[in-house]
Amino acid sequence: MKRAKFILPLLLCAITFGFTTTGKTDHWKQLFNGKDFTGWDSYIGPDLDDNGKPITDKPIGLNNDPRHVFSIVKKDGENLIRISGENWGAISTKSAYENYHLQLQFKWGALTWGQKKNKHKDSGLLYHSVGKYGADYGAWMRSQEFQIEETNCGEYWGVAGGMADIPAIKKPDSSYVYSPNGPLLTFSQDSKQGRHCLKGGDAENPSGQWNTLDLYCHGDTSIHVVNGKVMMVLYHNKQLDNGKELPLTKGKIQIQSEGAEVYYRQIKIQAIDRLPAEVVKQF
Repeated sequence: MKRAKFILPLLLCAITFGFTTTGKTDHWKQLFNGKDFTGWDSYIGPDLDDNGKPITDKPIGLNNDPRHVFSIVKKDGENLIRISGENWGAISTKSAYENYHLQLQFKWGALTWGQKKNKHKDSGLLYHSVGKYGADYGAWMRSQEFQIEETNCGEYWGVAGGMADIPAIKKPDSSYVYSPNGPLLTFSQDSKQGRHCLKGGDAENPSGQWNTLDLYCHGDTSIHVVNGKVMMVLYHNKQLDNGKELPLTKGKIQIQSEGAEVYYRQIKIQAIDRLPAEVVKQF
């Protein structure tokens, strides 16, 4: 697909979503109350060996956390969500959301576990989460992933059938990287591109420092922003469900435990009626 074929859909998106105004409401709702996990569920998949293979088919399950993978701890005078990473799983909002701006802050801890031991620390923000728990690797619901991983923060993974169209270019190693000038390609578990697209820049702070993530979702478009810099824009968010492609524009929010200790704070969300111009002008 040539670049010219991509320009028209982008212009149509701009008209549809009203990119000339900010879309901000500044009516934030706190998703983490600073005290406990009110408004959230937890789900933990089966125990894994050091190679990431399930030891048993039985998950630890819903709202059952014997190892305190998810906890509230006090550090530097404030309460934080600590995710140990010891098991694969996630906390997920009880409510589903669409057409929103989500913002959170995270920083890495020191611990790594299993197949992630002494490797890049890994977590993830999974949005538009639908369907059954444990659909992906026994741990996560079908969703779109805003990758949270050392050096790779802001990348995309389609989780358990999540799909998106992303402007990207192919690298010599056959991976694909986001580029606003690239052709619009479909990323899914069944496409030749696969379900992973690399970010189009780097803005993550050094390990141990706080990072701010902003996720903008409106209609079937979403934008991944790291410390104020756009890493990627996804168009036509959708899902593969029993062989059919269906829209994927609404769902719960999951925050992963995936083999690394990580802290979260200031998780908040607000409704938007369009994508903000100050973000859109970056791509």
